[in-house]
Amino acid sequence: MMPTVAAIVVAAGRGLRAGGDVPKQYRSIAGEPVIRPSLARFAVHRAIDAVQPVIHPDDAEMFRTATGGLDLLPAVCGGATRQGSVRAGLEALVARKPDIVLVHDAARPFVSDALVTRAIAAAQASGAAVPAVAVADTVKKVDAGGGILATLDRADLRMVQTPQAFAFARLLDAHRRAAAAGREDFTDDAALLEWAGERVTVFEGEAGNVKLTTSDDFVRAEALRMATLSDVRTGNGFDVHAFAEGDHVMLAGVRIAHSRGVTGHSDADVALHALVDAVLGALAEGDIGQHFPPHDPQWRGASSDRFLAFACERVRARSGMIAHLDVTIVCEAPRIGPHRDAMRARIAAIAGIPASRVAVKATTSEKLGFTGRGEGIVAMATATVRLPWSAS
Repeated sequence: MMPTVAAIVVAAGRGLRAGGDVPKQYRSIAGEPVIRPSLARFAVHRAIDAVQPVIHPDDAEMFRTATGGLDLLPAVCGGATRQGSVRAGLEALVARKPDIVLVHDAARPFVSDALVTRAIAAAQASGAAVPAVAVADTVKKVDAGGGILATLDRADLRMVQTPQAFAFARLLDAHRRAAAAGREDFTDDAALLEWAGERVTVFEGEAGNVKLTTSDDFVRAEALRMATLSDVRTGNGFDVHAFAEGDHVMLAGVRIAHSRGVTGHSDADVALHALVDAVLGALAEGDIGQHFPPHDPQWRGASSDRFLAFACERVRARSGMIAHLDVTIVCEAPRIGPHRDAMRARIAAIAGIPASRVAVKATTSEKLGFTGRGEGIVAMATATVRLPWSAS
């Protein structure tokens, strides 16, 4: 029987040493907030049953914007220390009673699927394990004045990363014991388990699983992220829906009052449907009808933002990014101009990208054809995505 696995992603710190005017987990790398890939890796992993974010209460709106469309548990507020934040995440998971829990820092956005899989296996094997990499540089022990006291044997040293992996009940018990003892000074969960008398093992970490701390880290991370996304792809989408009885239309996720409604798949949002096909086309992963068949009753009247969120998550599941989304709406009415900024903002929120990477344009067909006669509405879309290069 497979164990149930939950992941806690800790994002409650202020992280201002990295510069900027927002905590580092909300700063952007290649157009994407750091926290999003940190969470998405666990949200799409086949063995993870639940992802519990832990955030600072002041960051609720930034968190909502950064994580739109991800399958996450409701975020809980962290404590004054990292240890307190992890404990808050553990307590939030008590009702679920997972067998294994992984604890990850939101400031490590390059965690891989393979590393998560190794973490789960290590927790199954030992009940408490952390990823680690060998120390490459010579390490010196120095005094307060900078004098060298000793040269340490680096063969015995490891640099520890996250996600750290534990039997859930064991980690929860250790955290509760530490809190009762007034101990709030542990910088990682391995140290807390060691204090509790538990044996912690290490498993193979990854050199690329870096923690972003300084402004220089962000410069290197931006270059690394873009260098790995060398497979640039473009997909096109097209959709059309007929006008019908009604008092509004849904366009790009925005409800617009109108003398008529539209008929079609789900809520008949022609702009979002075209964008879904554009994103799926760039991935060569079929079209909207393949993933959300119009004859399936569960999609009748469904909000189309679910479809676009799904398509965008398919990009992230392949460790890619959405570089740009562009949609053109063709109709005589309603007027699109007054709603353009709201549409861009809504698409950006669904896709989890900045609004600066979304374009919404509108035109008429000069009274020609079915759009010119006011019989329907058309949307054409283009999506540009970047993926890691693969021969497949």
